[in-house]
Amino acid sequence: MPKRSPPLRRIAAVLLLGSALAPATAQADSLREALASTYETNPTLQAARAQQRAADEEVPIQRAQGLPNASATGNHVEFLRTSPNSFTAPERRLQIGPDLNVPVYSGGAVRNGIKAAKERVAAGQADLRGIESAIFSQVVAAYMDVLRSEALVALSANQVGVLTVNLQATSDRFEIGELTSTDVAQSQSRLALAQGDLRNAQANLISFRENYIQLVGRAPSNLEPPPPLPGLPETVGEAVVAALDNNPDLIAAKERASAAGFDSEVAGGGRLPRVGLFAGLDYTDYFGTLGGPISSNFRQSETTANAGVQVTIPIFQGGLPAARQRQAYARESAALENVIATERDVIAQVRAAHSSWQASNAVIFSSEAAVSAAELSLEGVRAENSIGNRTILDVLNAEQELLSARAQLVTARRNAYVAGFSVLAAMGRAEARDLNLDTGVLYDPEVNARRVRGQLFDWQRDEEPAATSTRTVDIPAPDAMIGPPGESGDATTD
Repeated sequence: MPKRSPPLRRIAAVLLLGSALAPATAQADSLREALASTYETNPTLQAARAQQRAADEEVPIQRAQGLPNASATGNHVEFLRTSPNSFTAPERRLQIGPDLNVPVYSGGAVRNGIKAAKERVAAGQADLRGIESAIFSQVVAAYMDVLRSEALVALSANQVGVLTVNLQATSDRFEIGELTSTDVAQSQSRLALAQGDLRNAQANLISFRENYIQLVGRAPSNLEPPPPLPGLPETVGEAVVAALDNNPDLIAAKERASAAGFDSEVAGGGRLPRVGLFAGLDYTDYFGTLGGPISSNFRQSETTANAGVQVTIPIFQGGLPAARQRQAYARESAALENVIATERDVIAQVRAAHSSWQASNAVIFSSEAAVSAAELSLEGVRAENSIGNRTILDVLNAEQELLSARAQLVTARRNAYVAGFSVLAAMGRAEARDLNLDTGVLYDPEVNARRVRGQLFDWQRDEEPAATSTRTVDIPAPDAMIGPPGESGDATTD
């Protein structure tokens, strides 16, 4: 039987998780480009930024409660029926005037409310980091899934080609009486199974490409092998220490616990007195109707002014302040417990991801050895079969073992990369600022927080809301091709 093996260059590309059939001159997308596109156009990330801008406004909202409040009130009254005992009641009245109220002391509610709002802004910024990191982790997984699926399709297509050649050779030898119908049936069975595996691999590739489009906003095109991951720790202990210092989810939980502490102070301030200053100016015009028949004895317009201090001392409120403070204490306790729960979760994530990364690296090492051994084994079995010392089933089994070893190597390299990126994400080192993306100026949530913090003008407003992320409705549905457009996605043997 003639020996038909896949070209070494193609298999090397497959095992490197590259695009197996794409020529070197084809335009390729890199992982950095995919992450940059996600950073600029992903709707989940854009929505999270908008939500954070909404959270920024809570600081000026809380501060406004402690600032002077000025208003103007006007009213015009027609007295349709007056008291018969009143000889001076006017028939109509116009009254207009400004009022000014200046809070002086509110039991610490305003001060602590501002502090709580600032802590929640900081928590939201940490949440935004966490969302960015989580989406990047999904993109890395989607990118590697596409590469792995392309490699598996290439391997499966190559296997179909090899088994097709095997079946033809087996049939030829059956015709001249060297083999039996059992050998032909075995070859036919393996070829049918390989064709089914190829169809499943192609269906999985389409699914993973759809997932890539959903996250990145564009179709994958001849993806390049990913670059090495930077800064992976040698030990799990180093990873845990870094995560406890910089994990965004843990930082957000701590900030929320701090905000809950200020909320408790706000609730306690409900028992304390409130002090404020007030001033007012009123202009009143009776339109010559004040005094009735003796209206000439009265001034028909007047201007008055007043100013003073108002002190409100709570005496009995039906237990409302105590209930609010107990409620705030309970929420603060929940926030503190959530810090510990988040810390546990972060530690578990880091340890699990680091263990998976190490295990995948070990699988890579063993799979490389398995591929090398399986290639030698297949060569030997084919040679022995040619002189009658091995059966067709032995050849088929050797070919299947080589395919399984190559598939395992491809999967292990995908798993190692995704697990390594998960370690970086849990350590707080998988964001745009850490990955040196080509996106121009990075989005800084603190810029908007500073901008709105000092806004005092009531009529200031931002631009009308509009979506900035890209839609995918015009992107054609992906297929299972693994070469440039116009080429078949089925690999063939040489």
